[in-house]
Parts: sequence; structure tokens; C-alpha cells
Amino acid sequence: MNRRVEYGAKSRSTGRRVAALLVVLSLACGVAGRRVAGAQAATGNPTEVPAAGASFQQAQRLASHGRLEAAMVVLNVLAQKQPEPAGVERLRGEILYQKQMLVEANVAFARALAEDPADREAMEMRGVTLYRLARPAEAIPLLERANAVVSSANIDPEYVLGLCYMDVKRYDDARHAFAQQFGFAADSPAAYVATARLLLRREFTAEAIAFVQHALAVDPKLPMAHQLLGEIALAQADLPKAIAELESEERLNPLNGNLYEHLGDAYVRSGQYEKARKVLNRAILLEPNDTGPYILLGEALTGLGEPAEAVHYLAHAEQMDPGNAVTHTQLGRAYRAMGERALAAREYEMAVAIQHRNDPKPAQTQEK
Repeated sequence: MNRRVEYGAKSRSTGRRVAALLVVLSLACGVAGRRVAGAQAATGNPTEVPAAGASFQQAQRLASHGRLEAAMVVLNVLAQKQPEPAGVERLRGEILYQKQMLVEANVAFARALAEDPADREAMEMRGVTLYRLARPAEAIPLLERANAVVSSANIDPEYVLGLCYMDVKRYDDARHAFAQQFGFAADSPAAYVATARLLLRREFTAEAIAFVQHALAVDPKLPMAHQLLGEIALAQADLPKAIAELESEERLNPLNGNLYEHLGDAYVRSGQYEKARKVLNRAILLEPNDTGPYILLGEALTGLGEPAEAVHYLAHAEQMDPGNAVTHTQLGRAYRAMGERALAAREYEMAVAIQHRNDPKPAQTQEK
């Protein structure tokens, strides 16, 4: 794992840029959640629902209150009617989706579309379901049609459509989808950089670099472009390039706390501890709720021969996120530099225990 990601893995605020958009499960579930609100609540007792007088509105009401099994009983009764009432199969699919029964949900949405080929919601949900079933090529036509039918559709299907385009290597189509989501012109430098960041999160590194380079060729002063190239170089351990790119971003965007964290990481890795101290202090001022800068600053201060000061910042990071193994490892190094071998051993043991909880494979102690 990228070390910088480890440092701040649990410390990002939910509003940080586009991070909240990049969790496919939550986005996809959000589509269904608009229609089956509160489905994670109690499922209810299906025997409480009388078969006589069952109605689609009754099934909808039960589902909206989280009584999914009871709603399914009503839907099963309605499915026996000829003709089957409109919406039954779509609602069945939404309930199955909420229950993570994706194969069955796909079948239900397909039936809904067979009954009504213009059902945009069934189109949209079947597309999202197929994406989650790792069938992006089949999802694309459905999501395209759903978006064409209602151009003001919620952004979640557009996001999933962009991911589908990535998976089938239609990168320019992905850019168009993401540009629409962010409100950028499809061929603008900003659209290229936004798409590059999403490409990078999916580990399409070469394509991300090409997109950023295109954006910079059009607009050399575009914010975030140099930072993205710096992050890529940092992940590849190309420290001179990472520092050059991140310093270029600093000149363009000097109030970006996240930038200073990356730059501080690059300085720490290259042994430039005084420079790291300077930029990480800025990161803490701009992003006081992020543990990453505190941990990196602790590492830099230990490198500068100031372990007692390092403990101050590392202890603060530990209070913010006790379950971060990197924090305890750095505390162990700081205590060892102070000659506090017992405290150092305690921190190393805690780091190993946390690593073992997160990854049950045999863990190795980082320091002896």
C-alpha cells in the first residue's frame, strides 16, 4: 500500500473532494436507496401480511418501512395475477438488490423491462446491477438509455456508466460521463484532470498520466494537475519527480493542505526533514483533522533528532485514530530514540497486533 494512504487511511473527512464519489458500493446502493428507503431496518414478519386484498401500494409501503420480507410476500401474491400489476418486478428487483442478491435482482429487472421497455428506473437499476456483477459491457447500453430518457437523472448512474466505460477501455467516453457529472465541458482540461483522478483510483495509471499531460498542454496553470502527477510519482517511489511536481503545484495552489501532506511525505522519504517540517506544519494548519500530517511530522522530527517533540504530535495522532499501526510504529521509533526501550517495545507490539487484526497473515515486527 502507498505509505501516504496508510498514514491517513481513517482520517479523511467525508467532504474531501471527490472521495465520497469513489465508493462504488455506496453509490450503487444509493440508487436503490432512493426507492426503498430504510431497507436496512427490520425485515418484519411476513406472516403478518394477509394475502387477501394485497396491493402494489401495500408492498411499496412495507418496503419503504424496511419490511422487505413482508413486501416480498405481497409481491408474490401480486405476481399470480393476470396481468401482473405494473411495477411488481421492478420493486422485487430493488428489494433483492438491497439484500445483495444481485443475480436474482438482475432477473427481476429484466422481467420489468420485458413488461415495460421504457421503464427508466428498471433500466438504470439493471445497469448498476450488471456492473456490480462484473458485466460492464452489458451494463453500458442500459445506463446510456436510462440517461438519454431522463437527462436530469441522479448522478449515481452516470458515475457507474463512467466506470463501465473504463472497464471496457473507452476512456474518452468515461471522460464525457464524468464531465457531465461534474458540470465540465467534455473536452476541457478540468474534465481531463477529473477523469485522470478517477482513472488513477482504478489503477489505470498510464491512462491517468496521459490525461493529465494533455490537460497541462492546454492549461499549464491548471490546479490539481501537477499534484496528481506528483502523487503518481510518489506511489512509484520516483522522489525527485514527485518533489518537482508537488513544488510546481505549491506555486499554483499554496492553500492546499492535502498537497503539503504529499510534499511532506516526499521530503521525509528523501531525508529532507527540515523541509518536511516546514510543509507539514502548513498541512496541519490547513487540515487539522487529518492524522497523516501529524504522523509524518513525527517521523520528520525523529529524523531531526527531536524525538520528544515527535512524541507530542504522534500521541495526538494516536488519540485521533488509535487503530493506525503506522502511528504506533513511529511512536516506537521516537521512544527508542529517547532511550525509552520499554515504551518502544510496547508501541511495536501494538502495531503488530493492529496489523494482525487487519490482516491475519503472520505479521513481522518492524523494529528490534
